[in-house]
Amino acid sequence: MPTVALGCHSATPCPAIRRFTVEAHRTPIGLLALRYVIEGDPASVRLPDPGPSRRADELWRHTCFEAFLAGGARAGYHEFNFAPSAEWAVYRFTAYRTGMTAVDPIPPPTITLRVGADRLELEAVVELAELTAEPGDGALWLALSAVIEQQSGQCSYWALRHPPGPPDFHHPDGFALPLDPFT
Repeated sequence: MPTVALGCHSATPCPAIRRFTVEAHRTPIGLLALRYVIEGDPASVRLPDPGPSRRADELWRHTCFEAFLAGGARAGYHEFNFAPSAEWAVYRFTAYRTGMTAVDPIPPPTITLRVGADRLELEAVVELAELTAEPGDGALWLALSAVIEQQSGQCSYWALRHPPGPPDFHHPDGFALPLDPFT
């Protein structure tokens, strides 16, 4: 299971987080499993109140963990938003930031949050069968990111790879993690 480090965008520092990693893998039964781990001071992160698992828009305006998934051709892709509240969203794009449509996967993603004294973990599991046109053994590429809202209300932007300029999680350069079929 690959574990990668997310870096904070230089324009949005967050000294309360000393390390941010994500484990990602695709299972033989077609699940995408993600585990986001923040090490540092979780009390400095503004978390929404827990609630029922439901679809919601604009989750990225507050603390939100994200993944973008594209096939080998990388023209179209899916965006996944996972909130610590258990709210979620899935969107399909036909190309870079165009052709956005909401997707209501069945079943919805499973989101689990654990908060400790110096660690915050969010696990998200999504069924891919209805979401990708790639065959079961096709190559997929991930872009991993997060928006972390601090108690002050300021947001920091974290990604596997940041393109030049302002934060842009949709940028094609962000799809940097190959997701093998059964790792």
